[in-house]
Amino acid sequence: MTHFNILLVDDEIRFADMLAKRLHLRGCDCQVCYSGKEALEILQHKQFFLILLDLHLPDMYGTEVLTRIKARDPVTPVIVLTGHGTEKDRQICMDQGAYAFMHKPLGIETLMSILENIREMSV
Repeated sequence: MTHFNILLVDDEIRFADMLAKRLHLRGCDCQVCYSGKEALEILQHKQFFLILLDLHLPDMYGTEVLTRIKARDPVTPVIVLTGHGTEKDRQICMDQGAYAFMHKPLGIETLMSILENIREMSV
């Protein structure tokens, strides 16, 4: 089983914790945080295979977090997750370098397939 280390950024604590548990059961190491500021602090000290980023965070909008992540690390894939994102949000995120823009709920098998595709592209 391939191990992926993932940063999961989402202020919906139950959703984030449950997704992290489901990913862990599939061999992923997840670090969960609940704000954009916390994510940016973590990223100063640690690299991740993938970042899952909620669009609506309590302290800053996901597009701002994405911009800051990509300025510091243009290579790490970022998937933006949203329950309420618009087509304009999707376009902004993709223009800023998001790997994908996906709506919640995100199926775990879909996510695992995406992780495998990213791994294959990076080999």
